[in-house]
Amino acid sequence: MTLEPQKRTKFGSKFGVVAAAAGSAVGLGNIWKFPYEAGQHGGAAFLLVYILCVVLLGVPVMLSEFAIGRRAHANVSGAFRKLTGNNHWIGIGLLGVLTAFLILSFYFVVAGWSLEYVAQAVSNNFVGKTPADLSVAFTDFTSDTYRPLFWTAIFVALTAFVLLAGVEKGIERYSKVLMPFLAVILILLSIRSVTMPNGLEGLKFLFKPDFSKITPQVMLSALGQAFFSLSLGMGCMITYGSYMRKQNNLLQTAVQVTVVDTIVAILAGVAIFPAVFSLGINPAEGPQLVFVTLPGVFTHMTGGYLFAILFFLLLAIAAITSTISLQEVITAYISEEFHLSRKKVVAASSLLLMIGAVLSSLSLGPYSSLMINGKPLFEVLDFVTSKLFLPFGGLLIALFIGWFYKADDIRDELSNGGKLKSRFFPIYLFLMRYFVPLAILLIFFNELGLLR
Repeated sequence: MTLEPQKRTKFGSKFGVVAAAAGSAVGLGNIWKFPYEAGQHGGAAFLLVYILCVVLLGVPVMLSEFAIGRRAHANVSGAFRKLTGNNHWIGIGLLGVLTAFLILSFYFVVAGWSLEYVAQAVSNNFVGKTPADLSVAFTDFTSDTYRPLFWTAIFVALTAFVLLAGVEKGIERYSKVLMPFLAVILILLSIRSVTMPNGLEGLKFLFKPDFSKITPQVMLSALGQAFFSLSLGMGCMITYGSYMRKQNNLLQTAVQVTVVDTIVAILAGVAIFPAVFSLGINPAEGPQLVFVTLPGVFTHMTGGYLFAILFFLLLAIAAITSTISLQEVITAYISEEFHLSRKKVVAASSLLLMIGAVLSSLSLGPYSSLMINGKPLFEVLDFVTSKLFLPFGGLLIALFIGWFYKADDIRDELSNGGKLKSRFFPIYLFLMRYFVPLAILLIFFNELGLLR
């Protein structure tokens, strides 16, 4: 089944494709979540399993999402209708749109925190504060009524600004600037961190594996981190795939994106662990590592003022490259399915997302007493998306490619109509049929606490 590509905007260059897709994958999960996950699960032992999971799970699923998007040249929901000729599978796409909306409703809030901490770093407000002071300051800020919303609104506006410019002049152009800038900041931070006294211990923790620490729980955590870090199961890669040109090598692109994403996560570890070990801090601090522990680290570091600014600027850049891709899933779907102008869709969706973000932020402060099953809305949105919707969406994509969609058609798309060699295809199809569904089910059950 060969589909005629419709006239549709596309990425202008191969570098633009990789920069945009890598920008989607690289986010707070790399800079914020990966270091504390690695810190809590044995450092190098976790990293080793994580890389293996990226290769066996991340690349095949990303490749599938790229292929679905480019084959159909349509938004995440319309793609399944176009590929199958019916509406039986469009639920996968609709789930992706809903997931993107719910994620952004709390992700915008966390992204706003990064801007607050840039301002705090510029004002040199971390100096003289104890870890307890920094912890109280973080809690006071996140539970405040207005300050988090101010920064959230700025982040929503910045994301809308990029999206209004379109795919090539907006998403691609800014990704080509932001991603190299992110890499430069990470490298500078890494160099400074490893040159700190006793910094070598941090590198040993990250790169010298203790195989006795590879437990079933470490494997499951690494599997989940690999899946979530690459922005899979939420429609981003299908949407970006629909903007790719027919001459793009999808396997090469998927490998390049996963390599960039993994390198960023590793560099985040290199930037953090040597500094943490240098100052005798426990690397297993958990989620507070970035917003509570690291500000204290910077105050004890030569040049810490500058590096604190750079680090939280890095967080903000990583966040916006992800918010752009997530909101593009919503924008492409509504504008194409309902034939509305891009400007109107971006404006309306930004307004609705801001409302969701307001409710999410206030649930940590003034409305914290309003619980859903014992959790504030912020935590509910995080739980529903990361624990339920993302793995379920990924599972449906694996089943669609592995068991429903014609193998010859997917091979044709991956080989660019037979122009590229596809010797990898039998391995890819095996992974999508058997390994990926089983791995995602394990992630699903583990995230729900059923395997602990």
